[in-house]
Amino acid sequence: MTGTATVVGAGIGGLATAIGLRRAGWTVTVLERRTELERYGAAFGIHPTAQSALDRLGVGDALRDHAVPYRDAHIRTPDGRPLARLPLERIESKAGRPELLISRPYLLDALLAGLDAFGDVPLKLGERVTDVDALAAGQDLVIGADGIRSAVRTARFGDRSGPRRVGTVAWIGIADFESPVHGETWGSGRFFGLTPVEPGRTNWYATVPEATTAEELRASFAGWHDPIPRILDATDPATWIRYEMRHLYPALPSFVSADARPASRVSADARPAPVALVGDAAHAMTPNLGQGACTAILDADALTRALAATTPGPAGIAGALRAYDAERRRSAQRTAFGSRTLHRFMSTERTRLRDAAVRLLPG
Repeated sequence: MTGTATVVGAGIGGLATAIGLRRAGWTVTVLERRTELERYGAAFGIHPTAQSALDRLGVGDALRDHAVPYRDAHIRTPDGRPLARLPLERIESKAGRPELLISRPYLLDALLAGLDAFGDVPLKLGERVTDVDALAAGQDLVIGADGIRSAVRTARFGDRSGPRRVGTVAWIGIADFESPVHGETWGSGRFFGLTPVEPGRTNWYATVPEATTAEELRASFAGWHDPIPRILDATDPATWIRYEMRHLYPALPSFVSADARPASRVSADARPAPVALVGDAAHAMTPNLGQGACTAILDADALTRALAATTPGPAGIAGALRAYDAERRRSAQRTAFGSRTLHRFMSTERTRLRDAAVRLLPG
């Protein structure tokens, strides 16, 4: 079926959803509260299932043009001793293609190019949504892709679910040399990750207690194995990005909402359009499993497939939204729960017990 939709948010999930809807024949508008898109250089891990979703959206080749495979990585102790191998070989063997890593700007560029190819999808920057019902009037669907502080989610689901801090902050950056090792190093209450991102550069991330300042970050990892101190020394602190690690809590009872008001109080023509949430608006998670971008892409793919396959009219849209919720909600929320649990495990100060458990993982 076709219809009219407004996508609120021009991040990974919002742009992917807009592409999927437009490919299905919908008339789409994208609104973004920022005056320019966030283009900081963090690396995203793209699992083979998300790669397949991007192929269905027509942007898989653009992804692969700038992505690098992620094949060999370990979990280590601060002195450099390997504890376990990350399961990248098993992922590639099962899927027939490797995990890929891509810089956020490249993925945004691929999605923007996919959207621009249609030539008729407005992307309006600097548009802050304050009245979701007014926005939804005259639309067939509103998609909330506006992040962990989603205005669309709050308007339809209230503020019971919202951002929750986990007590740590993450610092991220990109160093202009290639690390000889990749993976994560787990210490007491902190950890450090190294991944490829493009030839000649290394993506890094460090998770530390909230009170740690930029000036204290290097000292926090000064005694850790090579090349961690060199990576930090090779990165200009002015380019480091700090963010508080948060997740959405409690989990939402649904990713979709049919109507903000009872039908008996308003005519069918004036009734606000239904809402679907994707990405962080639906299930923001800590980054420990590296699945934030993947789950947003899978949401977009599932939602637009369901809408493309349904019959015209409100009943068809309602059925498609139920199908989307059934396909994605439990899966995404399991991933979010797993990531939060892994965060606790990784950042514990009981390192002997944790490290002993990690050594039991299959190689």
